[in-house]
Amino acid sequence: MLIAHLPSGYILGKFARRRWRDEPGIVTAAMLGSVIPDIDMLYFHLIDFGRIHHHAYITHWPLFWAAIGSVSLSVGRLLGSLHLPLIAVLFAGAMLHMALDTVVSPIMWLAPFSHHPFEIVIVPARYGNWVLSFVLNWTFGLELVICIWALWLGWQRPPLPVDTPQKGT
Repeated sequence: MLIAHLPSGYILGKFARRRWRDEPGIVTAAMLGSVIPDIDMLYFHLIDFGRIHHHAYITHWPLFWAAIGSVSLSVGRLLGSLHLPLIAVLFAGAMLHMALDTVVSPIMWLAPFSHHPFEIVIVPARYGNWVLSFVLNWTFGLELVICIWALWLGWQRPPLPVDTPQKGT
């Protein structure tokens, strides 16, 4: 995925907001979770200089996010945190990132126990620039659908509160 992580987090956040209406920051938590695995791009570009594909780093191991999320939720529950929905949505966003990356990129779902990569579609390197190969592949249409869906959700009017009279009544 190139452009759909943040919009997918927005979609997740909008659905989470339907569940937890009174939880401020739920959409923000989902959006942050949906892009946080790519924090490894700083290391990839500034320290590693692109020698190892960034999907091999721990921040792209789904079991890492599942473990950290489980521990965070458990500790939050033990401490009586009122922000459990934010924690859950943040880590759900990270897992959504992993699922979306798996569509066109190798993700090691069982790392550190197995480094076997899983990907649904292999995008052939048909052009000199890898970005062009991804953008001109049919799978980029999935990213566009996610982006359009997020825009559509963003432009929808919020429902009126039940006790608010409408015009003309």
